[in-house]
Amino acid sequence: MISDFTLIAFKNLKKRKLRAFLTLLGILIAVATIFVLISVSIGLENAVQEQFRLLGTDKFFIQPKGQLAGPGTGGAVELTQEDVNVVEKIQGVEEVTYWVANPAKIEHKDEIRYTNVIGIDLETADLFAEIGAYEAEDGRLLEKGDQGVIGIGSQYKYNNFLGEEIRIGDEILIGDKEFSVKGILKTVGNPSDDRLIYMPIEEFRDLFDEPTRIDMIVVQVQDQDNINQIAERTERKLLSSRGLDEDTQDFTISTPEELLESFGNILDIITGFLLAIAAISLIVGGIGIANTMYTSVLERTKEIGVMKSIGAKNSDITLIFLIESALLGLIGGILGVALGISISLTIEYIAVNQLGTTLLQAAMPLELILGSLAFAIIAGAVSGTIPAIQAAKIQPTQALRYE
Repeated sequence: MISDFTLIAFKNLKKRKLRAFLTLLGILIAVATIFVLISVSIGLENAVQEQFRLLGTDKFFIQPKGQLAGPGTGGAVELTQEDVNVVEKIQGVEEVTYWVANPAKIEHKDEIRYTNVIGIDLETADLFAEIGAYEAEDGRLLEKGDQGVIGIGSQYKYNNFLGEEIRIGDEILIGDKEFSVKGILKTVGNPSDDRLIYMPIEEFRDLFDEPTRIDMIVVQVQDQDNINQIAERTERKLLSSRGLDEDTQDFTISTPEELLESFGNILDIITGFLLAIAAISLIVGGIGIANTMYTSVLERTKEIGVMKSIGAKNSDITLIFLIESALLGLIGGILGVALGISISLTIEYIAVNQLGTTLLQAAMPLELILGSLAFAIIAGAVSGTIPAIQAAKIQPTQALRYE
């Protein structure tokens, strides 16, 4: 019986192709929007988690308060080498690295660009590379004893950030001093990292006249299971050495768990807001289905009367209209998912090839595809419920006289 009703519903939709298609647009757009938002959100979350996985769970970060835009933006509060010395002596600390960053004008031949330059401690360069998952594609990473040389990100090689491809041995003018390119990093996927220039911290201090400032201290612990306790111990030691208390504390300590939670909360807020917008599209699509089904009831009043006169029950009439509206939802869902997949892949392609980032990825788990289809079918069926009930209430004698 269900198969017969489905065939009837399908034929009714086929008779009204244009109207059915226009009705489908609302559901199609809504499902595609929801699919893209969830797909990109899952992809972004996966990318962030992968970054934290590469970073490891045995490190925490110390930076001065007031650096809302990140290291290199400066502020009234500064960390110094004295703070590093205090942290290095704390029980449970394995290794400490640090860096300082400044925006700078860089030149190569006639091309001028602006980017961040980072000064790193070459004594702990391996830990710095581990934190950023930096690997040399050409040349090598900077090592202890290097002078007059820099490492650069992949955009200088592949995206011609300085007007042409930069190779090992090329000279780049930073400020009033020329540096030779010693290493070119593999693509990280983050545009800021892929435009990175890093140099020995001693040369950085001379170049930018920053004798003491440190923007970030990274602490690697001996036992990652005790990272929170070591972070708390570090906080107490720094408060004491800097002559501060909890009310006047001028630095922040962030563990991977806290950072991941913060990113998760931000992603949840953004996703919730965008899904609310998508829900409006779904409501509009549902109204379109309801309107189409109401019109269909009026157009087929006489047909309903004939069906009732030959024995069709109210439940049969209701089921036919519900199946028809659910079919609208299903077809709209299939088209919406197909469109959503195309848009998601396009976003990923543009992000990787134009923006140089791998953070915007298209994640398309089977649960998302099936959930989107189920969502569309339910939305269609719900939208057609009232018209279906109205159709079932029509009296056969009145319906047969309807013109």
